[in-house]
Amino acid sequence: MKIDWKKLILALLLPQLAGFIGSLFTTPKISSWYATIIKPSFNPPNWIFGPVWVFLFILMGIALYLIWIKKDNKLALTFFSIQLGLNILWSILFFGLQSPLLALIEIFILEIFILLTIKEFYKISKKAAYILIPYISWVSFAIILNFAIVILN
Repeated sequence: MKIDWKKLILALLLPQLAGFIGSLFTTPKISSWYATIIKPSFNPPNWIFGPVWVFLFILMGIALYLIWIKKDNKLALTFFSIQLGLNILWSILFFGLQSPLLALIEIFILEIFILLTIKEFYKISKKAAYILIPYISWVSFAIILNFAIVILN
């Protein structure tokens, strides 16, 4: 299989760019607002989130590439784009607007679009769909975490 390096690099960069945009809303609030809210006992340490998201965005980029190089990928790419935008929106709502409740509502919608993305990816490349399993797993955990923060605060 010949690698389309231009598409691969772009596919890897797009999710990282989404992560960077989200971090613009997240990073300034970690030591201020986020430090003041009550978090559940199972809340991971702050340092873990960055590396986990970089890894998940790399996986998303690989999955995106595997779909992008195939035919009949329009719906799959549309769902991927929507979920990527929703991923950014969660950071804006939770950290930027300091609204765990709005973020909780939104993350359910994000989860739905990740599932739709996985379903469409599966039709085109099973490997691409499986690569997104850690991402949906982490977002599922984030829903529980987000819910706990809403309840505690």
